[in-house]
Amino acid sequence: MAEYPTIDSELLRTFVAIADQGGFTRAAEVLNRTQSAVSMQMKRLEMDVVKRNLFQRAGRQLELTAEGQLLLSYARRILKLQGEIISTLREPHMVGSVSIGTPDDYVMRFLPSILARFAQSYPMVQVELHCEPSYQLLQRKDLDLTIVTRKPGTEIGQLLRQEKMVWAQAAGFALQEQSSLPLAMFNNDCFCREWACNALDTMERDYRVAYTSPSLSAIMAVVGAGLAITAQLESLIPADMQIIGEEHGLPSMPSASIVLLRNPQAQSPITECLAEYVAEGFRL
Repeated sequence: MAEYPTIDSELLRTFVAIADQGGFTRAAEVLNRTQSAVSMQMKRLEMDVVKRNLFQRAGRQLELTAEGQLLLSYARRILKLQGEIISTLREPHMVGSVSIGTPDDYVMRFLPSILARFAQSYPMVQVELHCEPSYQLLQRKDLDLTIVTRKPGTEIGQLLRQEKMVWAQAAGFALQEQSSLPLAMFNNDCFCREWACNALDTMERDYRVAYTSPSLSAIMAVVGAGLAITAQLESLIPADMQIIGEEHGLPSMPSASIVLLRNPQAQSPITECLAEYVAEGFRL
């Protein structure tokens, strides 16, 4: 059986702390260690283990080298996996169910990887997934966790991320040939549709809402077929579509907030654990 070199997890933990805190001094404070101890650990990691320089000075700033950036990605994954292993072994009581609601928007983009990691760590927990528009989810009181899109300034719960809305079209769509711009958007209750229409009205750009659906996949199918353009959060635009903007005669769009709501009547270790996975998944 082949033997592979190993890295002490404490060295990785210290390395990640230095990268996150921007220096040895602050990392030492976070880790509750002396600065000399942190320096010795990094010297050991660089000189004896990876045999590469992981940090470099840029004036007064401490920056990661290319090798440091590579190691940081692996270090985070290794430390997270170790935490999941310990959690799984120490918490065999994590058996039960949890319900989560989300708009169709985020199902394909974020939920698969989140739920896959959660299921790997807690295989005995059953997850109920409910897909509805944000305005409907906000009216429900029976869900443990809820992901919704909110206008800036109206955020409630835990902010997961903020994203700019962008215009998108199928590759090869002849936008300049459209005297009246065909749009594919969500139904009337979606404020993103309101934003898009108001922005076009303000610049006096002729348009028509040609296709509506509560389903993002349906909207993207229409756009992908070259029948219309749409305005959605940037992370939701498929790689095979073209993001367009002011250079194409379209108005700039604002940013929206994605937030996570917890049901105060359904707090449990299972619910809170899934909430942590959701928060991390939306940061990636």
